[in-house]
Formats: sequence, C-alpha cells, structure tokens
Amino acid sequence: MIFKSPYLLLLIPLIIILAMLLTRGKKPSAITIPSDELLVKNEVSWKLRLWWMPLFLRMLVIILFVIALAGPRAVLEEFVYETEGIDIVLAIDCSGSMAAEDFTIKGQRVNRLKIVKDVVNDFIESRKSDQIGLVAFAGLAYAVSPLTTDYSWLKTNLNRIELGLIEDGTAIGSAIASSVSRLRKSSGESKVMVLLTDGVNNSGEITPVEAARLAEQFGVKIYTIGAGTKGYVPYPAVDIFGRKTYRKVIIDLDEKSLRQIADITGGRYFRATDERSLREIYAEIDQLEKTEIEEIGYKEYKELFYIPLWLGLSIFFLEILLKNTVYLRLP
Repeated sequence: MIFKSPYLLLLIPLIIILAMLLTRGKKPSAITIPSDELLVKNEVSWKLRLWWMPLFLRMLVIILFVIALAGPRAVLEEFVYETEGIDIVLAIDCSGSMAAEDFTIKGQRVNRLKIVKDVVNDFIESRKSDQIGLVAFAGLAYAVSPLTTDYSWLKTNLNRIELGLIEDGTAIGSAIASSVSRLRKSSGESKVMVLLTDGVNNSGEITPVEAARLAEQFGVKIYTIGAGTKGYVPYPAVDIFGRKTYRKVIIDLDEKSLRQIADITGGRYFRATDERSLREIYAEIDQLEKTEIEEIGYKEYKELFYIPLWLGLSIFFLEILLKNTVYLRLP
C-alpha cells in the first residue's frame, strides 16, 4: 500500500505529542469526602481507571482522518509496456519444387513447405510486439495476411498456404515487390522481409535485383534463405497403380541472386539443408531483429481512503455516545 500525499502522515507524531501534553499532570475529577471510613470498602471503579478513554478516542479519530487525507491506495498494475516494434513480412515459396521431401521430422519424410510452415509458426510465436505480414508466391505473389499483431489469425492464414494454390513458377522479384508495398508505409522502427525460396526466378515482371533496389529505397532489409539439400532430392510421384513413389531430381537454387538481394538491402543470406539448420536460421533472425521495450511509468490504483474515513467516523460516534452516557458530566 502507498499514499498519494505521504507528507501528511508527519502530522501523526505531532498529534500524539499534543495528546501527551494535554494529559500530563491531569487527574480524574475528585470530590471531598469527610471521612476515610467511607472509602474502606469501596474500590476504584473501572470508569475512573479509564478516565483517559474519551481523549484517546478523539486522538484516534484525528489520526484516522489524517490517514484518509494522505490517500492510501493499492497498486493494481505496476507497469504498462509500449514499443514501436518491427514490421516484418515473411515471404514463403509455395511453388511445385517445395513438394520435394528432403526434410524429415522424427524420421518421417516431409515436404519442404510443411517444415517451413512449422518453423515459421514458431518464429511468429517468438515475436511479442511486432506487426507481421505473410506473402506466398509461386508463379505469382499474393498477400496471405496484411501486417498485424493478431498472431492467432496470422497462424491460421499460414496453415492455409498449400502447394498448387498458385500458378506454378518462382516469381522472387514479384514476392519482394509485394512485400515492399506492404512495408513502405509502415511506421515500425525498422522494416524487415524474410524471403525463403528453393528455386530460381523464372516468373514475374520484375527481376529480383530490381525489386531489391526498390526495397533499399524504402529502407526494407531483406534476409534471404535458400532451402533444400544439394544434389538429387526425393520428389513424390504417383505410379500407374495410384501408389506414391519417389523419383530423384535436381532442383536448382540461385544462391548468387539471393546473396545479392541480401547485400543490396543490408541483410544476410542463409542456407538451410535440414530442419535443424532452418530453425537455427529463423532463431538467428529473431535475435538480430529485436527492439528494446520501453517501460512507461503508468500505474493503476485502487483508492482505499474510505477505510480509515469510515473507521474514524465510527469511533467518533462511539466517543459521542460514551460522553453522553458513561462519561456524562453533571454540572
């Protein structure tokens, strides 16, 4: 418990000192009795022993009123935190090549898109105050989610990204341009794009380098991730009997362009060849793009002045009652 005006509590010692001065040398009223014999069998009454009670009650009332004036209060919430945060767009390749199953989870083969969605989901959960948007791309790029802090809704939309939803191809330049269009008017302390792909730009009307220069102009930093193992990878197919089979294919990855995109915008290029390395990459980006949270001294209180106030009034009425009954003085 704290007080709104704690300096008023300094009056309490003064009240106690004043009460002591008023009672110093003071004795209860006495009457003259002609003979000591009349007192032999009479004991001192409790009323005489407690002659100081009315003054004590009055002093207690004044002290309680002073406490009420000092404004006792309880702190309901210590601090509220505010921060401008970072605006981030996560661009995810969902082209046909992302169906390759060269990643594993607990020994089970999964396609590249599945593992990327799992890792991105965890990345979203690790952020606290940032606006995050989603862009999916294949032969075209489209916004899955605008910048938002509603991470639950964001993850729901992430789960909706599937293979085959967009015309096939790899439009890296279009994905960058789409992300920049969502970041250029944002008010975040910094603007970041995380681009993940496993292929070579072969679609769209803007090249990746041109799009990167556009991002640089709007202050957007791009981290690029090349996903997938090198060499032949297992790619799912269906045989004439409808059974799932695999064929070995080589999927080209344009690492040179991805490095150039990152260098132009002040970001970094990463290569993910398995689940562990992919998680480590997103964890590193998570640490690279952190903002310090500013602590604002806002407090919410519950006022408690009414407690000593009502207690003081109750004792005051008790004092009045005693003075007009037990401690009534006759002229």
